[in-house]
Amino acid sequence: MGSQNAMRDAAGTAQLNKTGLPLQPDSIEETGLGFLFLIELLTKILFLRGQLRLLDLVQHSRLSVGVLEPLLAFMRTERLCEVTRSSETETTTNYTLTELGRLRAQDFLQSSQYAGAAPVSLAAYVERVEQQSIHHMQITRERLNDAFKGIVIRPTLLNQIGAAMNSGRAIFIYGPAGNGKTFIAEHLSGLLNESVAVPHAIVVDNQVIQVYDPLTHVVIHNGVENRDVTLDRRDMSDRRWLLCRRPVVKTGGELSLSMLDLDFDESARFYQAPPQVKANNGLLIIDDLGRQLTPAIDIMNRWIVPLDRKVDYLALHTGKKFTIPFDVIVVFSTNLPPSKLADDAFMRRLGYKIFVGPLDETEYRAIAHQVSDELGIPYSEEGIDFLLHELHYKTGKPLTACIPRDILEQVRDFARYEQVEPVLSRDMLSWAWGNYFSHD
Repeated sequence: MGSQNAMRDAAGTAQLNKTGLPLQPDSIEETGLGFLFLIELLTKILFLRGQLRLLDLVQHSRLSVGVLEPLLAFMRTERLCEVTRSSETETTTNYTLTELGRLRAQDFLQSSQYAGAAPVSLAAYVERVEQQSIHHMQITRERLNDAFKGIVIRPTLLNQIGAAMNSGRAIFIYGPAGNGKTFIAEHLSGLLNESVAVPHAIVVDNQVIQVYDPLTHVVIHNGVENRDVTLDRRDMSDRRWLLCRRPVVKTGGELSLSMLDLDFDESARFYQAPPQVKANNGLLIIDDLGRQLTPAIDIMNRWIVPLDRKVDYLALHTGKKFTIPFDVIVVFSTNLPPSKLADDAFMRRLGYKIFVGPLDETEYRAIAHQVSDELGIPYSEEGIDFLLHELHYKTGKPLTACIPRDILEQVRDFARYEQVEPVLSRDMLSWAWGNYFSHD
């Protein structure tokens, strides 16, 4: 018996390395879920879906045949379901609820309407997050240059970003508006070129917390999740997990403290995970810090313990509290100086404070040249000289990264209106400048 388990473990390890997904549980015990919890889940699935084949139950529950068979046998014994049609093959066996089963299903739905893929246990989730931690990722100069290829950004800033991403600690990007802080933060996603396993849901104290979010998680269609479902008992991939790119979650001015707690749906009676849980093993970008309705100091203080201990503390509506991994690189982006947002105790917990300021003249010209090519406007050194010396320097406007694009787009728009070719002439640039900047 021990040798058989060793053979299965060896085969499973190879499959895990190949697919990036955990092993398929072959028994109820291996799911990490309670027997009665699974009975309730199957009963709700059959109630909402109607008559289903065994193949359909595998698809909806994401559980293996080895797990489903004893559950269905119990349900038949308890007269909760019945086989309505059977033949020599498993694929043509159909299951449907009895009248007693439908009554029980209605009771179960009063407690929770979750009837999706079977969740994974909190312990399994914790173990998996640790195995694929963001701290295992290594960022090299070559990868960083590839991610920011074609983008005008000074080398010293790139070096800071590369070191910060390797630290696994929080990153604080600050500086005046319009210099590309959000653009830089969003481009960090290009460094996350590894895949991670994300569960459909986890269960805590028999309460379901939905983790997978199609708006956040990008599923990798590598033939594992997307292939046709079969009853092949040799299939080693646990379908309760999805193979996804490392997640990137971005929040902005809409962020509030309540959003960082579990979101309990009073009607559906199950939870949605907060953004920091959806971002586990990836990036969490807090953009426009200081513009939320909640004071910035309160938002920053909410992160002190998770940033320090790498775990977060959440609570169910029942009062049950539990810890969950906080395996994210948090990127704070703000126009405000650090001294106005948090005290020294918090700032010490931030690994890197990266200042993104105005461009120098060479960088400004390079961006203008790129934008000209992109918009189909003939580039003119004379025109950019006028923009710099007559408009920027004489009015005291700093060389922020957003201005070349914004001004040249207005040149293009005006040329379309006039039905003429866009050019970087003094007249067109002066018109765009006067239209772009407001005057008191």
